[in-house]
Amino acid sequence: MSRLSFRRRTLAASVLALALTTAACTSDAEPAPAPSPSPDATGQPVEKPRKITFGAYGTEEEVAAFQSVVDSFNATSTTRQVTLRSWPDHESALQDVLAGNAPDAFLTSSIDLDQLVEADALQPVSLLLDERGVDFGDRFSRDAVDAFAMDDELQCMAYSVSPMVVYYNTDIVDFDKMERRELDVPTVSDEGVRERWTLAEFGAAAEFASRRGDRRGVWIDPTLQGLTPFIHSGGGQVFDDDEEPTSLAFSDESTREALGETLAILRNAALTPTNAQLARATPVQLFKRGELAMIAGFRNLVPELRDAEDLDFDVLPMPTIEDRATVGDISGLCLSAGSENVGDAADFIAYAVSDAAIATVASTGYIVPANTSVAASDDFLAPGLEPANAAAFNSSIRYMVVPPFVDQREELVEAVTPLLERLVTAPGVLDLEETTEQIDQASRTVLSPEEETESPTEEPSESPSE
Repeated sequence: MSRLSFRRRTLAASVLALALTTAACTSDAEPAPAPSPSPDATGQPVEKPRKITFGAYGTEEEVAAFQSVVDSFNATSTTRQVTLRSWPDHESALQDVLAGNAPDAFLTSSIDLDQLVEADALQPVSLLLDERGVDFGDRFSRDAVDAFAMDDELQCMAYSVSPMVVYYNTDIVDFDKMERRELDVPTVSDEGVRERWTLAEFGAAAEFASRRGDRRGVWIDPTLQGLTPFIHSGGGQVFDDDEEPTSLAFSDESTREALGETLAILRNAALTPTNAQLARATPVQLFKRGELAMIAGFRNLVPELRDAEDLDFDVLPMPTIEDRATVGDISGLCLSAGSENVGDAADFIAYAVSDAAIATVASTGYIVPANTSVAASDDFLAPGLEPANAAAFNSSIRYMVVPPFVDQREELVEAVTPLLERLVTAPGVLDLEETTEQIDQASRTVLSPEEETESPTEEPSESPSE
């Protein structure tokens, strides 16, 4: 199945679909008071509200924010009641859904869309939300909406986006002081904000931050996710094919060039944490303590960093080599194909993506709303709170690189991570050509094992008679 950009249905198609699905949909308006409850087929009064389940994953604080949305929805209706079901992470949620234990509506990641569609686990939400007045054409990030489009249908409704950015300690990385010393710094825009920076400026900041004692300038995780923004920014590619990859493309010439420039910074032992530092604390912990000046991360780091004592921080987009690029996750609200309460579940999704409901969750600091109105509001930007440059999350969305779907992604990560760690952190002289070849070779054992099995037999063998 190919993922296609979602197109709004014509008015005639919407009217026809509305006529066909009206019986399954429930209006937001409450019925007029009646002398007694409506009877069911047996003539007995119906008093209990219809039950709907909504599944979400995340930290305790994130789940608590979803609970507040559920409570708000329940307060508006006496005919439906939503119950929240939670998982610790999206992998647990996906496992339950694929096993046939899906709630009526649930949160998922865009990376799981292919599996969910293949398993016939979803009911498209396109027309259902259109009937409920959800303006997914203008009031939501186009990139986020398109991430959930497949087979000319909007399979799930975009909910939040979280691009990777660089968090930096503003006491350690003092751009004003760097500028006075005539060092490379990001340019200030007309609005007084440093909106983007080059890899050279990123490296200069790391060197400036590492000038005293054991404090280090930067840490980027030696993973596919951590290196992807740099590779794509430098004109390289991570996979050999964007649709059906058979290998990583680290040995591609353009990828090697991008890695060469990036590794000049990331492999500099004077700029990155020592093994001893990493043995006693995670990079995030080092950052919170002021022992590390810069880390890459997503929006869900914000609440934790706000709670850290004596930490002043801000964010910038990922640095640029040639073009802007980053990675990230897009989450959406889906409707289970097995739901017996389609109309009520669609009503809840429409409510959950409304300005008021998303603002409730956005104000916790954990998400970047796909709702562009809320993303531009004080509920998300939070003037007076860190990071001051929260708009960097919004501006980075359009530059997110969406990796191809890989069914064996966990196996791929397991196969190549030791080599990526060697690429970034191993001491001594690096043989970039050999290491990148090894990375690609390891990836093929997962992505195209049949070719790896056949390749030895393709070489001519020595004849016994010779």
